[in-house]
Amino acid sequence: MNKLRRVESIAAIDIGSNAIRLLINNVEDFEESKALKKNAYIRVPVRLGEDVFSFGIISEDKIKRFVETMRAFVHLMHVFNVRLYRACATSAMREAENGLEVADRIYRETGLQIDVISGGEEAEIVFQAGFLDEFMDPDKHYLHVDVGGGSTEIIVYFNHQKQTAFSYPIGTLRILAGAVSEEADDKFKKRLKKVAEEYGPFEVIASGGNINKTLKLLGKKDGDSVSYGSLKDFHKELSSLSFEERLEKYKMNSYRADVIVPALYIFLTVGKVCKVKNYIIPKVGLVDGIIRQLYGGHVEPKVLEV
Repeated sequence: MNKLRRVESIAAIDIGSNAIRLLINNVEDFEESKALKKNAYIRVPVRLGEDVFSFGIISEDKIKRFVETMRAFVHLMHVFNVRLYRACATSAMREAENGLEVADRIYRETGLQIDVISGGEEAEIVFQAGFLDEFMDPDKHYLHVDVGGGSTEIIVYFNHQKQTAFSYPIGTLRILAGAVSEEADDKFKKRLKKVAEEYGPFEVIASGGNINKTLKLLGKKDGDSVSYGSLKDFHKELSSLSFEERLEKYKMNSYRADVIVPALYIFLTVGKVCKVKNYIIPKVGLVDGIIRQLYGGHVEPKVLEV
């Protein structure tokens, strides 16, 4: 019998422009193998990007919500006996004038240490989640598109290896804030066209909370594909509805009903420029990649203070 020797809990925190997420997993250490199992997942729509993309800083009101969220996460991590963790902050914290000050305040008031990561590292961490491999044919090129509140990560893979990657400052909250100019939109399309000319044709893997919600609303399950035409039709329908009508018709949360439209616009932009026919949609995100980093010993973890 493969006896269980010990169980260790590890945690990942994704401090995004739209939401802050906590994922806790158990590492079950057997005599002959190890197993990684999900224990808890929490998402809090703090929306740090609302301030940053409009005013360049994180306001005191948002900071207070941020602090309380992280305090709650610390309590949960203690309840689940977490010892090792990593907290990564993305676009909003990268760009906020007071981002480093806020990170220092979080540490003083909660004890949690935050790594503010680049767009390139963000893309790499999502890749390290490992869930994409099962959707990839080694003989095809894949374009992984991850849409967030402040940025979109684009990664090209062939034979399960990264060929190129870039992060572009176009995201759902940034669009809603009117912080994406026509010039920036055109530059994004030109960059996509260049990538398509060099590496296409592609199979596309799409990730992010909004595309996951879209998959569910279209009656499909994780890992299924959605055609470009279906996504375009759904975007057209949602765009024709008011915020309140989306809440009522599709039973969306308020934090989803506004950002889902610009998210689909970004995915459709990629699809049009790169001549995409279908989008494969696995449920994978930054927190999954952070967990895999910790599990595989690829990053120095932080130790949760007692």
